[in-house]
Amino acid sequence: MITKKHISTIAMACLIVTISCKKEVEKISPNIIWIVVEDMSSHLGFQGETLVHTPNIDQLAANGLVYRNAYVTAPVCSTSRSAMITGMFQTSIGSHHHRSSRGTHKIHLPKGIKTIPELFKAKGYYTSNSQEGFDKPGKEDYNFVYSRQDMYDGPDWSSRAKGQPFFAQIQLRGGKLRNVPKWNEEVIAGLGQTVVDPLQVKLPPYYPNCDAFRKDWADYLNAVSYTDIEVGKIMDRLKKEGLLNNTVIFFITDHGISQARGKQFMYDEGTRIPFVVWAPELFKPEVKSELINHIDMAASSLGLAGIEIPNYMESKPLFNKNHTPRDYVVSARDRCDETVDHIRSIRKGNFKYIKNYLPNRPYLQPCNYKDHKPWMSVLKEMDINGELDTVQQLVTAKYRPVEELYDLSKDPFEINNLASDKAFDSQLKQCRNTLFNWIEQTSDQGLAPESVESYDSDMKAYLEPFRRRGKMEQVKNIEANIAIMKKWEKEGK
Repeated sequence: MITKKHISTIAMACLIVTISCKKEVEKISPNIIWIVVEDMSSHLGFQGETLVHTPNIDQLAANGLVYRNAYVTAPVCSTSRSAMITGMFQTSIGSHHHRSSRGTHKIHLPKGIKTIPELFKAKGYYTSNSQEGFDKPGKEDYNFVYSRQDMYDGPDWSSRAKGQPFFAQIQLRGGKLRNVPKWNEEVIAGLGQTVVDPLQVKLPPYYPNCDAFRKDWADYLNAVSYTDIEVGKIMDRLKKEGLLNNTVIFFITDHGISQARGKQFMYDEGTRIPFVVWAPELFKPEVKSELINHIDMAASSLGLAGIEIPNYMESKPLFNKNHTPRDYVVSARDRCDETVDHIRSIRKGNFKYIKNYLPNRPYLQPCNYKDHKPWMSVLKEMDINGELDTVQQLVTAKYRPVEELYDLSKDPFEINNLASDKAFDSQLKQCRNTLFNWIEQTSDQGLAPESVESYDSDMKAYLEPFRRRGKMEQVKNIEANIAIMKKWEKEGK
């Protein structure tokens, strides 16, 4: 005979089993958060930058895995993000030109390749992408045709079903905060008395120590400190909602600082990024020196969620038991807006190898994005007036070497090109062969010049918002730059 006592006991047993199962699901299905910051190099407190105040990010690093040698596959946002969101090199999927697929000429992902959010959704995850305030969709900027509805359920995880794990991206403005006056005012107001005095700034040796560069660098460091405040708000929300124990946080940037030798170029200022994985329940704090590409975040996230990693994926899972570190990492730069370029780099051991496929062009090609920045006009004027030293003239050079080789252990600013030094022939040939093999193995689509139809289509789309806003001076500048690009191509330059 079943009594009330038996029923009560059975119910309690079922409840215990349910709770136990739920905890097991949570164990194998952690929440995954990507905090992706724009335009920021390795200038955080835990990385030794003394002029910033970043206690929240420093705490993530102190209690997480810090990858000291993390590199983006592209030093500009749309190509970097196209790679990140697919776990593929942008050069393998045809998304290597910055802000491509914006006009009538469309780019589609190769058959069978899915975005990371789609792979999470297929396994029951709630997916989201938000700005810093969680109230609006975050930056996407992918160079291929995609459906926001297929990728994301909402701007944040608040609308998910009870107990449903989530995969969230949070996009922070980072170094871009200094580009918009009202954003810069927001930063200054938020930091109060802790703003950086430009006179305290110590610039890299390849930039002139002048007011324009010191002010821009101070504004950038202020943006770094303000970004930390935004990270603190994210952590506060997670703590308030009781999510910290079952959430893995990746903190990275999409590429380095937007400066003359940073963003868009292959030097460490543009390609080397902070990369932190915070998961105290899973990993003991550790600083790792292995080389990783930022796309490795993709496969690593899938692996942590127990989701099968597609065979096609070029991302490497960092936490597999049989994980073997990369022997080298690759970065690639192709067209950025109207400016045509083609550069590849290899970091192997302590050496950085750069191959310039258009050596007869100046480093500072015509580029509307950078040319209107105050520091750029100062740099060019100082160059004309002969006010730059030999190191500072590296970035204003009218031509580039075909190959560059730097020993980062002795030359972290990448100033002394060893490519013509016979003592380093072995390292040069090794890096050269490594790059050649990578190009062959991955079918680097950047080898083929962009079609006229594709370029013209994207340029029409690029110019349209400037025309719409009545910014005819910029329209004129961009059209002049386009004409120069086409002239140089005809000349074989």
